[in-house]
Amino acid sequence: MSKFKFLKISKNKKIRYLFNNTYGDIYVVFLHGFKSDLEGDKPKALYKFCKKNKIGFLALEYSGHGKSYGKFEDGTISTWTADTKKIIKKKINQKKLIIVGSSMGGWIGLNLFKFFKKNILAFIGIAPAPEFLDRLMWNKFNNKIKRQLVNNKFYIFKHGGYEYNISYKLIKNGRKNKIFNKNFRNKIYLTILHGQKDEVVPTSISRKIMRIFKNAKKKLLIIKNGDHSLSKKRNLKKITKEIGFIYNKLRPSLKVG
Repeated sequence: MSKFKFLKISKNKKIRYLFNNTYGDIYVVFLHGFKSDLEGDKPKALYKFCKKNKIGFLALEYSGHGKSYGKFEDGTISTWTADTKKIIKKKINQKKLIIVGSSMGGWIGLNLFKFFKKNILAFIGIAPAPEFLDRLMWNKFNNKIKRQLVNNKFYIFKHGGYEYNISYKLIKNGRKNKIFNKNFRNKIYLTILHGQKDEVVPTSISRKIMRIFKNAKKKLLIIKNGDHSLSKKRNLKKITKEIGFIYNKLRPSLKVG
């Protein structure tokens, strides 16, 4: 696997990223989940697949994640969306994009339509989790936990085998990044893969995303016995198969590497 690189996107911020430059017109942009990074099987498999098939690829670790600079506790959905926007503009500005968003990465990816509406030709969600801070966390907290957060204290939220350090700043910022109050009119390929046994994000979220895309070519795949990450080999093959299918649909009309 190629060495990671760092990109300086502001005076005090460097973002670690992975890049396969094909000099073509189509790039896959992979966006990882909450408190995740690019060391897992999923980003490695996607990078390997894209490199083997001469498909452009870009992935990053948001600030405070992995080995990117910054503290996780200082980040928000807006911050991590801005990180992604900046690195896309720096590395593949004006290129056509296949966005692949895993869990929170799906939320970040949906936010990108505000900035790259004409560039995004496809969105592939892997158990995407827009608005999870309210829907899956805040709304389930009791009053004691809510008071703790409002009083500027962190709360360690345990859910689905994961632990998350949550602040009220993060919760409030999530409300500025709503997705389900929008209608997306983009004529894109929309594919979502969601594990049947996902204990973190319910499949109802994926079905809801399907409904807000009015003009997309849609496909929802509920993966039998699949968990939240869908990082097992057989599931990674399903994800790369969908990337390949969409890429081959798009490539006749565009320059490829």
